[in-house]
Amino acid sequence: MPSEIITECSRIIAEKGWNIAFAESASAGRLSAEFSLTPYSGQILRGGIVCYEVFVKEQILHVPHYLIKEFTPESMEVTQVLAQQTSQFFNSKITVALTGLTTPGGSETEEKPVGTIFFYIITPKGNISHKEVFSGNPEEIVLKAADRAATLIQKKIS
Repeated sequence: MPSEIITECSRIIAEKGWNIAFAESASAGRLSAEFSLTPYSGQILRGGIVCYEVFVKEQILHVPHYLIKEFTPESMEVTQVLAQQTSQFFNSKITVALTGLTTPGGSETEEKPVGTIFFYIITPKGNISHKEVFSGNPEEIVLKAADRAATLIQKKIS
């Protein structure tokens, strides 16, 4: 069952007659799934793409290789391009891109520890660039990130 904030965010999107699409790396489709479980999913959910591996980011969503090499796949620079490309691909009013680190073994550093999530959200009322470090196991990190995405959207479009 989706959280109250995701359900409320979905209701607001539906009331506006808008739709939403997702580009998900670290969350691997969980945001799409959470939004699909609301009573408003049929009105708002356009679709999503799981771009977990660099190959998908580069070959399908056309993130330039130099951005991934310079900033890593889990970065605001890459997340912004994912959002822009996904927005065009799905022709969506709201597009959420999310990358980050839910487990060790990626590009984590002292400045970017496990739990770091990058959001880039495109809305008709402006774009949102947000970075946050969440604690917990991978599922807890992803669910907290899903709620944060819904909160960020709601604040921007309300």
